[in-house]
Amino acid sequence: MSSFEGKRALVTGAASGIGLACAEMFAARGAHVIIADVNADAANELARRIDGEAWVADLSDTTALDELSLDVDILVNNAGVQTVAPIEEFDPERYRFMMRLMLEAPFLLVRAALPRMYERGWGRIINISSAHGVRASAYKSAYVTAKHGLEGLSKVIALEGAEHGVTSTCVNPSYVRTPLVEKQITDQAAVHGIPESEVVEKIMLTETAIKRLVEPEEVASLVGWLASDDAAMATGSDFLLDGGWSAR
Repeated sequence: MSSFEGKRALVTGAASGIGLACAEMFAARGAHVIIADVNADAANELARRIDGEAWVADLSDTTALDELSLDVDILVNNAGVQTVAPIEEFDPERYRFMMRLMLEAPFLLVRAALPRMYERGWGRIINISSAHGVRASAYKSAYVTAKHGLEGLSKVIALEGAEHGVTSTCVNPSYVRTPLVEKQITDQAAVHGIPESEVVEKIMLTETAIKRLVEPEEVASLVGWLASDDAAMATGSDFLLDGGWSAR
């Protein structure tokens, strides 16, 4: 595995789930990790454990990011939330919140990080998208919209960053065993009219060829490769980790 000694990695939503697995992976491989999360206790605890740095921030407050400057080599845009509801019942403010957190904030963080990456002639932007970045599901209008937008943003970053040694990619997992997915089960049961015990099998795994959830460490492993020098030609692309969902 590549070493990230001397590199600074910022991971958003790093106090749990995929972000936590990525933070631990980068720390284990020598990077100085900045844990960005709204959960102060969890972020500070992780920072102590991996000898990193906590940045307690509500990234949905996007105006606070307008003048931000970041000195990082690797940026992993991971922070996200989910809401499951029919469009006609979807709360408009919740929709706007999800757009700010999952699309505006990544743009602003990339904007803040690129100048120093360009100065060094090296950088990695890794956007944690989803199978829903290339596919849609009913009742997830905000999430699907945000992830599709993130895909487009990632491609533009790849085109602009290429001459500066900066790559930009999207990682697209299907359902991952995280608190975000666990919290969906009740809502999914309600909108589909099925018991909670049937949600994983009948909703989450129905489209995948491999009938299990993705583990956070599997996503982190792919992120680690994309951040390495071995992935210098991997840019502007999606990297699907969806158990065959998109093969249909």
